[in-house]
Amino acid sequence: MSVQERKERERAGRERLIVATARELAEQQGWDAVTTRRLAERIEYSQPVLYSHFRGKREIIGAVALEGAAEMAVALRAATRAADGPRDRVAALARAYLSFAARNPAVYDAMFQLDGGLAFAREDTPAPLKDAFAALLESLGDVAGDGVHPGLFTEVFWAALHGLATLTRAGRLPPEYAESRVELLVDRLVVV
Repeated sequence: MSVQERKERERAGRERLIVATARELAEQQGWDAVTTRRLAERIEYSQPVLYSHFRGKREIIGAVALEGAAEMAVALRAATRAADGPRDRVAALARAYLSFAARNPAVYDAMFQLDGGLAFAREDTPAPLKDAFAALLESLGDVAGDGVHPGLFTEVFWAALHGLATLTRAGRLPPEYAESRVELLVDRLVVV
C-alpha cells in the first residue's frame, strides 16, 4: 500500500468517525448539542482537523443525511422483498419507513428537517437521496393507478408517511392507532 493510499484510508476513517460521533451525540442530546468543539473533544482531534473534513455543522448534517438515506433505502427494500403481493408490499414499506423514522430521530431530522446543504428533486441531488426515493418508487409505482404518474404518486405517499412520522414523534397522534393509520393509508391510496 502506498503512502497516498494509507493517507486516504486514514482520512476516510476520520470522516466516518466524525459522522458516527455526530449521529451518536445528536441521537442522545439533539442536534443543538452537536458542535465542532464537542465533536473535537469526543473524537480527540483538534477543531482544525474537523474543518479539514467538513466546513461546519451543515456539512456534517448533510453527511449524516446521506448515510441515513442509504440506510433507509436498504431497510425499505428488505421490508418489501419479504412481502407477498402489491398491497402487502406497500404496507411493509410504510411500516419500515415509519419504523426507521422512529428508531433514528436525529438521522431523520438530518434527512428531512435540517439544512444539510443537499439538493432534493434536482439533477444534482446526491445519489443516496435519489436511491432512497427509488426504493419508495419501486413499490409504489405499480399501485399508483391508471393515469397517475408513478413519481407523483410516490411523492404524495411519501409526504403522507413523513407527516405520520413527524406528527407521531411530536406526540400529536395517539400511538395506539399507528397500525390503523398504515392500513387506512394503504386502503385509500393503493389501487390494485
